Amino acid sequence: MVDIKKYFLEMNVTRLKIDEYLAKTLSKAGYAGVDLFRTPLGDRVIIYADRPAMVIGRRGQQIKKLADLLSKYFKLENPQITVTGLEVPELSARVMASRIALALEKGYHFRRAAFVALRRIMAAGAVGCEIVISGKLTSERARYEKVKAGKVYKTGGHSDRLVDRAISSVLLKPGIYGIEVIIVKPGTPDDLVVVKAQTQEASPQVPQEAGGGVK
Repeated sequence: MVDIKKYFLEMNVTRLKIDEYLAKTLSKAGYAGVDLFRTPLGDRVIIYADRPAMVIGRRGQQIKKLADLLSKYFKLENPQITVTGLEVPELSARVMASRIALALEKGYHFRRAAFVALRRIMAAGAVGCEIVISGKLTSERARYEKVKAGKVYKTGGHSDRLVDRAISSVLLKPGIYGIEVIIVKPGTPDDLVVVKAQTQEASPQVPQEAGGGVK
């Protein structure tokens, strides 16, 4: 009899290993996450990315290499890979962190890259956003720069439901820059209190007969 707990633990460990590998190799494709399902025909892998074409490659060559790699090193049985784009990539912390890293690689100033990403995230409907870039930004000593807008939840149950957090890094001439992006997605927080005003019902009025009052 199959141990259910052991089965799900092994599946989650495998998914985390694949997620860590894909985050490193598909960062330029705007990698956002992966789902892993076991079916009678084999293991189904769903990859979420901002630029699916870069994951698939010309004539599907990249995705075939990826399927062979997942089968060889992660012991997946007949992996069937599906690449899915994101409806709103600006609400994915991983995508925005990779965009900031690419902007820094291209020579953009760190403040400009952070504020551009912040505006795009808030314009996409986010409740709040916080971006932290750390490293040798302006001198030989490492420091960090933080930009923030809206409400950013750090604790509470709503932080698990609404908050998306990602960390990325990029190697530049001064050294390694760290990028942390926290996005609060649209939703109802736990501390929201709604007060409904009670309206008093008007008492019904008795219509008077035509021609005046009672004689």
